[in-house]
Amino acid sequence: MILTTTPNVEGYPVKSYLGLVCGEVISGVDFVKDFAAGLSNFFGGRSSTYEEELIAAREQAINEMAQRAAQMGATAVVGIDIDYEVLGQGNMLMVTASGTAVTI
Repeated sequence: MILTTTPNVEGYPVKSYLGLVCGEVISGVDFVKDFAAGLSNFFGGRSSTYEEELIAAREQAINEMAQRAAQMGATAVVGIDIDYEVLGQGNMLMVTASGTAVTI
């Protein structure tokens, strides 16, 4: 499965457009992670706790999108967009990945 943010795959003509495909992940940040991130905020520096949570959520959303595209018979997803949103009281992270499922 080819995944790309570009509208096409260089050297491969699109044979058919199968439609919009999405992957969504809502991830909670537990108290320990939130506390550790708060320390990074207070003392300065990067929050590896939040970064790891963000990376994992993004990878899960992309994988879910790719699986749904494969179920549709796609060989690629083009025009991928990834969005991030904070939900609730700031302790829930939503990551969505969307694109167009195609056959090439």
